[in-house]
Amino acid sequence: MLIEETNVPDAALPVDAFKAHLRVGSGFAESGLQDEVLSSFLRAAMAAVEARTGKVLMAREFTQVVSGLSVPDAVLLTAAPVTVIAAVSLVSRAGDEQVLDPGLYWLERDSHAPRLRATGACLTGPETGGELRVRFLAGYGAEWDEVPADLRQAVMMLAAHYYEYRHDTALGDGCMPFGVTSLIERFRVFRMGPGGVRA
Repeated sequence: MLIEETNVPDAALPVDAFKAHLRVGSGFAESGLQDEVLSSFLRAAMAAVEARTGKVLMAREFTQVVSGLSVPDAVLLTAAPVTVIAAVSLVSRAGDEQVLDPGLYWLERDSHAPRLRATGACLTGPETGGELRVRFLAGYGAEWDEVPADLRQAVMMLAAHYYEYRHDTALGDGCMPFGVTSLIERFRVFRMGPGGVRA
């Protein structure tokens, strides 16, 4: 289970850049009236791109909760890129929490599949009914300009698509314009499974 602990602040959203993308007029007394609506479409587009790619665009804190270890020496983190492991703790089934010594683990950085790694032979796993909680910071950066250019463009295009078709209820579930899917394709994670390669 992945829990988003913090949100992207409104001030960090590229509302002005989105207005320029939409060619919305500026310099008028009422030019800021749509800012809240535009922010909501930007957030929706960012969420959709993050869901398709598994990448966190703007830096936020997350907690990943696991009930057991699939391998003894690592935990695969389900968001990327991860920049900092803030804390790792064990929670007993009774609810008691024990923070682990940072010397027991390290962050294996990977643009697609970062991992919490044990410094020794294995990580300390949770007891039956307990949890291992990993708190970390993920994202390309706190500023919009730190997000890769093609992902920024994908968000703008998708947010504009949402804006233009905001009253259309006939679009199919998961509809995403071709240009957007092309831009995000190289950021998507492909894994080998029983049925072959899948996204």
